[in-house]
Amino acid sequence: MRFNVDYDLGHVVRGWVVPDNPVAISRVVVAVDGRRVAEVSATHSDDAIRRNGWHSTGQCIFEVTEASVPNLASVRRLEIYDAETNVLVHRRAPRDGLVQERVLLVNTSIRPEVPIQTAMFDHFRQSYFGIGGFSEEVMRVVLEGPWLTSCFLSGALIYPRYEGSLQPDRFLTTCLVHDPFVEMATRILWLRSKALTAADPARNWRLGRLAEAALFMADQDLDDPKSLKRLFRMLPEPAYHLLYNPLTRQFGTKLPDDRLHPGNSIVAIEILARVGIVGHRDFFEAFVATVFDRLGIEATVPAPEPIPGEANTLANQLRGLKVAREMLVFDVAMTDAVRTAVAKGWTL
Repeated sequence: MRFNVDYDLGHVVRGWVVPDNPVAISRVVVAVDGRRVAEVSATHSDDAIRRNGWHSTGQCIFEVTEASVPNLASVRRLEIYDAETNVLVHRRAPRDGLVQERVLLVNTSIRPEVPIQTAMFDHFRQSYFGIGGFSEEVMRVVLEGPWLTSCFLSGALIYPRYEGSLQPDRFLTTCLVHDPFVEMATRILWLRSKALTAADPARNWRLGRLAEAALFMADQDLDDPKSLKRLFRMLPEPAYHLLYNPLTRQFGTKLPDDRLHPGNSIVAIEILARVGIVGHRDFFEAFVATVFDRLGIEATVPAPEPIPGEANTLANQLRGLKVAREMLVFDVAMTDAVRTAVAKGWTL
């Protein structure tokens, strides 16, 4: 999928969406103040789209007018989504107070940084969450689209793969790292929470190859030390891949399936050092305050979501397991370095 917005003149919004299916007619959904009010199909063609081989006919251009959305010119909060993927194509928002920058928050946890996303949303014209799950084409659009001048992105993307599009003159990049043992515990518990989905033939496609890992984790006794050791000896490959030095994989490789070697940890540290603002979860408020100050946002700094007691208990057990420490040796080195660095200037 590719998309572009040509203009928003108030009474008309024109753009194009190229669907993944090259013979389909693209459709967009229009929302006003968060409520979906219309669906508009592409009615015009662009021969350049056809010549580029993106679409069989080039019929991808849509126009949202007052015929489909009454009083369109007076609508202050308007959103247009691709009907098939639900990807945000355009957002009209009041200009007052919007940050005129592109900002990326790299999620390093399997759980999204919801408090930060919520705090940022109203300060940008367009926001994209969960970008790690976007297709390659959509990623290129949101990273390189020239009209996205007030844009906040967040997600667990493989950073080196897109670093060329994330240069400091185009993006403020930010990253919040987590304690590796807490993150490993969170990932194990996340897998367990997906067991019902994995067992349902109608829904397990959502987990992909992690369905097997979720079913495996649901059968494990996480309270018994001997069972916990046995868990690591019997890990299915997808679970091992999810738990083995995930931070190093995120910053030291270019493809999700790349194998990790000691050299990747060196690459990861070098690339992490090039990120604009790096923080540690132990200094959450200081990290957010620094980002707000850099962007000129005057707002209350949100509190972090509390770490569940179950995750903290499991994390403490994992710290005592040699096999768990060996699986996180690269990530521990990276996060310890970050924590030491930020502790010099930030306070808990």
